[in-house]
Amino acid sequence: MGIIATNDNKVALYYHSGTSLGKQTYAYFNSFEKDSLAIDIAKNKVPGSHWAEIADHLDLQISDLVDREHPDFVKTYGDEDVNLEEHDWLKLLEKSPQVLTYPIVIIGEKFVQVKNPSDLSKHFESDSTGIDE
Repeated sequence: MGIIATNDNKVALYYHSGTSLGKQTYAYFNSFEKDSLAIDIAKNKVPGSHWAEIADHLDLQISDLVDREHPDFVKTYGDEDVNLEEHDWLKLLEKSPQVLTYPIVIIGEKFVQVKNPSDLSKHFESDSTGIDE
């Protein structure tokens, strides 16, 4: 069992309200009438254990959750290839959540990066669970 609670009838969104993509995704996410939870990582600290679980479910490295072209990342680390340890990537996401590459939606046991807010609609259906399998 993972740290992040999942439920077939609930949907969760991890997003940053300070980014354009985060704002758009949140607005689109709220348009669905589902039992949902939106977690604004600009206002709520997400522990490293959650980031690790999210990366694992997405089949990504933790470093893949970080936008290395984000101005805050470049300001701190430069634009050269950066090689950090896993715990350093986790600390980076905890302390600078605005560098998250894409919002993440959790639908039941399914974890998805939201690269385009309108893509959310393909993950929702009007069946009894409200979730597209």
